[in-house]
Amino acid sequence: MTNVLVLGAAGHIAKFARQDLLDNSDVKITDYLRRANRLQVINADRESVIEGDTTDQPTLEKALKNIDIVYANLAGSNIEQQAKSIVATMDKQQVKRLIWISTLGIYDEVPGEFGKWNHSMLDGGYLQTYGAAAKVLETSDLDYTIIRPAWLSNNDEVDYELTQKGEPFKGTEVSRKSIGVLVSRLIQKPTTEIKSSLGVNKPNTDGNKPAWY
Repeated sequence: MTNVLVLGAAGHIAKFARQDLLDNSDVKITDYLRRANRLQVINADRESVIEGDTTDQPTLEKALKNIDIVYANLAGSNIEQQAKSIVATMDKQQVKRLIWISTLGIYDEVPGEFGKWNHSMLDGGYLQTYGAAAKVLETSDLDYTIIRPAWLSNNDEVDYELTQKGEPFKGTEVSRKSIGVLVSRLIQKPTTEIKSSLGVNKPNTDGNKPAWY
């Protein structure tokens, strides 16, 4: 049985990932977040909860005991610091597999007018800090997968395609549910997309910006 630690477990994408894992696998989940009262446990038989910050290495170290895979669904201006803490603590506990949610545009890979618009919306710290966090993973010895979603919608659908680092990003949007299901699939097949950075979009959503803007 696989044991997964979900960092930032109260997030919307994390909720979809947790639900899909509980529905389609026998994975056991440890939910890790700063304020445990924000989380609604889906299945008490297969989920446990730890309250802690990802930069609190002693607490994170305890949470990593007997864990096989870490899935990080994090945010914040200190995302690079969080990445460094997670990599160091995973190394100490000899946990290798990490799935990390980032954002589109960290490699300046979004082409055309949409790329310009994305810069106008996310420059000023967001792209820079998320790019720096991704570099922490890419220079580590972890078996990481970085996920770079397009602009996120709440559509109740699973519909996505992938691009690799070095390829132009496609589309403008993707549903949170799609990203959650992708995370679940990677956890269920943990040897896939090792040391990959995946752009994720809904097919046929090309444009100058997401449809709802």
